[in-house]
Amino acid sequence: MSQDGPGRNQAGQDQAGIVIAGAGHAGGSVVAFLRQYGWKGRITLVGEEPLLPYQRPPLSKAWLKREATADNLALRPARFYEQQRIETRLGTRVTAIDRAAREVHLADGGTLPYDRLVLATGASPRRLGLPGAEMSGVLALRSAADADALAAVLEPGRRLAIIGGGYIGLEVAASARALGAEAVVIEREARVLARVAGTDLSAMIEARHRAEGVEVLLDAAVEGIEGEAGAAQAVRLRDGRRIACDAVLVGIGAMPNEALAVECGLEAGGGITVDLAARTSDPLIYAIGDCTRRPLPLYGREARLESVPNAIEQAKQAAADICGRPPPVPEVPWFWSDQYDLRLQIAGLAFDPAEAVLRGSPEDGSFAVFHLAADHRVLAVEAVNAPADFMAGRILVAKARQVAPGLLHDSAVPLKELAI
Repeated sequence: MSQDGPGRNQAGQDQAGIVIAGAGHAGGSVVAFLRQYGWKGRITLVGEEPLLPYQRPPLSKAWLKREATADNLALRPARFYEQQRIETRLGTRVTAIDRAAREVHLADGGTLPYDRLVLATGASPRRLGLPGAEMSGVLALRSAADADALAAVLEPGRRLAIIGGGYIGLEVAASARALGAEAVVIEREARVLARVAGTDLSAMIEARHRAEGVEVLLDAAVEGIEGEAGAAQAVRLRDGRRIACDAVLVGIGAMPNEALAVECGLEAGGGITVDLAARTSDPLIYAIGDCTRRPLPLYGREARLESVPNAIEQAKQAAADICGRPPPVPEVPWFWSDQYDLRLQIAGLAFDPAEAVLRGSPEDGSFAVFHLAADHRVLAVEAVNAPADFMAGRILVAKARQVAPGLLHDSAVPLKELAI
């Protein structure tokens, strides 16, 4: 990738300016950082939804439970875009990129020239791909419209079948119970959160969901969706069981929206490939957020991350590079999830851990699990209702600090001192 492409000074602020394809958290963040970092040229934000950029994590929680409004979820009020001279083109999307002409084509038939282009196209829910998956009542959760459709079925006496025991599925299960609806989680692996969390955290979360009345089916392979008159009424498992329901939520992960990049010849595969300045293989095009496959300096590898902190970090990287500012310091990846009264906070990524150290007590509802490399470097921390342990763990991960397992396990040893 080019390390010295155009865009490092204000001289490039021509009439075309910057186009952002995608108005999610990443796209909504990068326009703000561009203005904050001194870009004075034209900025055009293109979004497929009819809404200005908004927060998506509350969709599975506060939005479903009617505890949030559109105004609460908005990243910034409408007047911000007017005051900052950010043009918004909502209800349409970029359908093609002409790199030679430096312009993008829109679904509404329009075209936009660009001096720099930022791809913030996000990710789409992974499709089930089984018989009956196209029936009405088979839902996904990625947008406000999806959340509204799901909220309509979460009422007392209704039963929701959730395919996938990841964070989205479990958060929705918690919201369903809060609304008086029944929920059954169907997970093909031997434990919930199998692909994103350690065994201690999985066990504690599963136990809490069962205690709240959620039915959890493990090692359960889905064979198809059954129903009448085109409406889903049950999930059929491979072992012959039939899980009756009023609706089905498919929460089996997401796929990066990389088609635009692939079609115009950018390097991609499991996400649009970018460097630490969020630059793609074309120095005039950047990519940020869920759609990217990015370097992880702390771990010496690349990966695709789906999180708000990652979207914001890459928005800073792209804006800094475009505006000729020094790059931001690489951050520790972190994530969170709220379920019932449990606050899950995770810092770092447990690539090839050699040991897991428990601090605190899952039975008491407050604990942390530290994942260590063979040389006792702290790779990641998973904290439940333990914000101090999370914050200290995040520093330990950033510093690649080596800590004896016994010190991490001993709750009498202040983690803050180990981090400093």
